[in-house]
Amino acid sequence: MFVNKRLYIAISVVVLCFILGYKSAFIFTVAQILLLVLIVLCINDFILLYLTQKKAISCTRECAERFSNGDENTVRLHLSNKYLFPVSLQIIDEIPDIFQVRDLLFSFRMNGREDKILRYSLRPVKRGAYKFGKINVFASTKIGLISRRFKTGTPIDVKVYPSYIYLNQYELMATSNKLLLQGNKRIRKIGQQLEPDHIKEYVKGDDYRIINWKATARRNKLMSNVFQDERAQNVYCLIDKGRTMQSAFEGMTLLDYSINASLALSYVTILKGDKTGLLTFEKQPETMVPASRYPSQMGHIQDALYAQKTSFAESDFSALYQYVNKNIKHRSLLVIFTNFDSVPAMQRQLRYLSMLAKRHAILVVFFENTELQELAERQPKTKEEVYETVIAEKLEYEKTLIINKLRQHNILSLLTHPNNLTINTINKYLEIKARGEF
Repeated sequence: MFVNKRLYIAISVVVLCFILGYKSAFIFTVAQILLLVLIVLCINDFILLYLTQKKAISCTRECAERFSNGDENTVRLHLSNKYLFPVSLQIIDEIPDIFQVRDLLFSFRMNGREDKILRYSLRPVKRGAYKFGKINVFASTKIGLISRRFKTGTPIDVKVYPSYIYLNQYELMATSNKLLLQGNKRIRKIGQQLEPDHIKEYVKGDDYRIINWKATARRNKLMSNVFQDERAQNVYCLIDKGRTMQSAFEGMTLLDYSINASLALSYVTILKGDKTGLLTFEKQPETMVPASRYPSQMGHIQDALYAQKTSFAESDFSALYQYVNKNIKHRSLLVIFTNFDSVPAMQRQLRYLSMLAKRHAILVVFFENTELQELAERQPKTKEEVYETVIAEKLEYEKTLIINKLRQHNILSLLTHPNNLTINTINKYLEIKARGEF
């Protein structure tokens, strides 16, 4: 049994009447009557809440077995009131400690024999296993002097995986002609690969080895196959787990933004008929998922991304180059998620990126510094603010220098805001594919 605030107020009033009753017999009598009424009301509350129904309130939690990192995930509470009379309820769900939410409280009234569904959402910013506890429901009558607690629901563990909620939206983007409307034209190359494109009439000079004898028999004239370059290209997401990816934006690290973007890009890559793979690295290359377009590939990539852990140490691009050179034999598009804050930081790795670009198409994805942008765009009012603004503009300009330097070495680049990372990376991949650059 729990005492409500209303009972404390009533007791305070009764005590005050007894104190005043020392000077007035009438007030003392009133105080005795109020005390008797208060006792009767408390007994009435106790009988209604505890003796009429043993399991009067039940509540169950419904949510996905997996949460999507960085997204709003819906949780539903299914409530059932078996009391024959209306009750006031307060519900406290024991959500995982990592959310640091202490004010998740629902207060409302329910009629007798009524069912209700409550919804709320949680946004995790870190992968891992999250534990939900019990659901605490406090019920009180209209009088509201005492409450009865019902500890219900089943504790559950929920795993937080890289963002997957919006994959269907990315599928729509991948199958739309948005890039064509922007003027990007798909280049189709006629070649001698294993994937036939169409059949045409044989003309003098065509290789006799490409004659299609079945079509020739049907048409009663020579017909030949026309082949195009095999469409299934290899696309690898290379995720830097070093210290430069430790920076956080809206509670989530750049590493987790990159992991979410890699999952979405892998999904779109398979939809477009390409093979997708994954490689993570820090001091040494760590997780490797060879490129494939089988239906099970997305499950392999999702599980690999979920299990990523890092100490945010210094990344070794030389070890990355040696590993890629040894294990990725076919020409591929390597999408490298990393972060360069300055030109010297990029130049330390430029040698290895240049060597990779000799065998593969390289797309370096790095991040805009949102805090520097705000400093550079503000109107300075003091000398100190002028100094800060000039430094911020200089550092922002270095991002442009990095892009130009990478372009000189035949390396593609994408500078993006963390919130727009996924959508911009997918658009860049579609643009590269449309132009036939790998």
